[in-house]
Amino acid sequence: MNHQLLNEYINRIQEQFSDFKCVLMEVCGTHTNVIRKAGIHRLLPPGIKLLSGPGCPVCVTGSGFIEQAVELSRNPEIIIATFGDLLKVPGNTSSLSTARAEGGQIRIVYSPMDAVELAREYPNKEVVFLGVGFETTVPAIGLAVKEARQTGVANFSVLPAFKVLNPAMRALLADPELKINGLIAPGHLSVIVGADSLAFLPQEYGLPTVIAGFSRDEIWLGITALLFQIKNGIARLENCYPKAVSAAGNRMAQDLIRELFIPEPAEWRGLGTVDNSGLGFKDEYQKYDARVRYQLQPIASMEPPGCKCGQIILGKAEPGECSHFSHGCTPDHPVGPCMVSSEGACAAHFHYTLNQ
Repeated sequence: MNHQLLNEYINRIQEQFSDFKCVLMEVCGTHTNVIRKAGIHRLLPPGIKLLSGPGCPVCVTGSGFIEQAVELSRNPEIIIATFGDLLKVPGNTSSLSTARAEGGQIRIVYSPMDAVELAREYPNKEVVFLGVGFETTVPAIGLAVKEARQTGVANFSVLPAFKVLNPAMRALLADPELKINGLIAPGHLSVIVGADSLAFLPQEYGLPTVIAGFSRDEIWLGITALLFQIKNGIARLENCYPKAVSAAGNRMAQDLIRELFIPEPAEWRGLGTVDNSGLGFKDEYQKYDARVRYQLQPIASMEPPGCKCGQIILGKAEPGECSHFSHGCTPDHPVGPCMVSSEGACAAHFHYTLNQ
């Protein structure tokens, strides 16, 4: 869609929905980032509000997990391998960035396979990969575990904090305080789990739901489809990202997840512990679970005083309503995880709203 056509399209939306009031939630952090960067939230009619949901994997990970990782990093025999966006996430008492400055062996990797290669490179060290992510990330980590198993890399393990979105969405929608009229479902996740897995949202909760892509134009199309559903009293699942999302999803990835993992309770920032919303290793892969290998005990998460990350993730608050936002909490010095990841609502608001 070229610039002139987009302007005409936006003008028609503003005219047709000028007096319309509703609240939409985008679940995926990538959607949050693009919406803010493209200024979509500013171009909508004034009565249409966009909220961010629990779709940023870094943001929903509890501080207790970070604290476990920090403790492991203090063992001189262990190398922590992690994606870079976890470095600055605050734990209860420290962060991985601080632990690295204090001498912890913490390496940034760009894929789980890089962590397996690191284990091969340092056979006299234990390499622990921090497994954070939704069903989109889990298959790649599963492949890394299978590679380690098949090639005899015995000094590799994963500290899991995997999340399964649908049980968390049920917990979120059961909250009577949440008042949303439509949902922009995550495109990346839907590629793996399939569109059909989200049909429960309109069927059970009467929630108009649209799967959208990630370009500016694709998000506009998704929002428009939602608005027409809501205006016409319709609640259905629409796949507006058919070039990437099928009804059944990626069966190979789903089979891989089922081969290595089983559902388990998981802690979500803001929601607490949600049954069957995490993934743990099956018995035959337990030796690759760092919790088992190092006999780790759970560490309760502690929220920084005044931090509203938990409420922001649940759509109950917006970044500007947090007293820390842009004052004590910035991307360079985050108080909460929503300011750390590029997919976090606070980081997106800071970069593309506050500073524009």
